[in-house]
Amino acid sequence: MITKCQSRPACFGDLQKVFPLCADGLRATPPECMACAYKTPCLRVAMTRKAGLKVREEAVDRAYASGMMGFFERWSRKKSIQRRLTHKPKK
Repeated sequence: MITKCQSRPACFGDLQKVFPLCADGLRATPPECMACAYKTPCLRVAMTRKAGLKVREEAVDRAYASGMMGFFERWSRKKSIQRRLTHKPKK
């Protein structure tokens, strides 16, 4: 169990550290992250950032290329991702 007193590791939320692109073109969590108590929250935070949205876009493209998704669904999902990428937070 993680307590609030524990500090997060320096790599917390860094997508290139916790979910890097492998030689086969797919992403995988490295073995050193599997033992970390922060693995799940770290990956969740990383996926909400700009790099995480790019990963979601990659997944949409792979699904479309494999025939698992049609043109309009791909268009809709990519448009949604692009909106989130260009969204400017309110002050």
